[in-house]
Amino acid sequence: MLLTIDTGNTNTVLGVFDGTDLQHSWRIKSDARTTADELALMFRGLLADVPITGIAACSTVPAVMRELRTMLARYYDHLPTVLVEPGVRTGVSVLTDNPKEVGTDRICNTAAAYHLVQGPCIVVDFGTSTNFDVVSPRGEFLGGALAPGIEISLDALAARAAQLRKVELVAPRSPIGKNTVESLQSGILYGFAGQVDGLVRRLRHALDPQRPDEVEVIATGGLATLVVDHSETVTRYEPDLTLLGLRLIFDRNV
Repeated sequence: MLLTIDTGNTNTVLGVFDGTDLQHSWRIKSDARTTADELALMFRGLLADVPITGIAACSTVPAVMRELRTMLARYYDHLPTVLVEPGVRTGVSVLTDNPKEVGTDRICNTAAAYHLVQGPCIVVDFGTSTNFDVVSPRGEFLGGALAPGIEISLDALAARAAQLRKVELVAPRSPIGKNTVESLQSGILYGFAGQVDGLVRRLRHALDPQRPDEVEVIATGGLATLVVDHSETVTRYEPDLTLLGLRLIFDRNV
């Protein structure tokens, strides 16, 4: 079975594939202070009964990537391993001013999105930041947009406004909040849905001015479920898009 590891700023997502089927997945918090040995203990606890035959990983956190690389070399050196980084065959051409600064998770998302739709699309990844990745009709990564994530925005609002606080992120009874909690819920959920729809419409027109409505919009990421039901432009929800991209890239390199 193939172990896929996607380490972001907030969460690390693990997935185990049996062939093309995702059998299990886990979500744990990311911590840049975690050592290679601590990672090994965590992974072995989760994967105790899983016969791992290969590993594919990506990370946008340099400190975590360093410890992950050490852990894999120390405890899993007998397994074929692919770390998504420069020099690895991804199948994705990066058409930006500086391809090396593009996060590897965005490359994985692009590979997976094009594999699923076989055409132009936009990936909206709801994580620590909200990433909008634009994929060309040939599967190239063209660029996109980056915005503050939902939790970052809520934390900043609670920290800077004396009478506001963190609230449960669920839909209020009405967009017109009748109290502070409902007003915050309305502003966060419907505000972010409006942000997504506004940016997606602009990106669609930039990508395909003649047929913008035919560009598929794929939502992914840990916070996607909060927004997708309130968005008018998201056409597909794929919670494990990055893990799928890791599997595809592993197959290209092993």
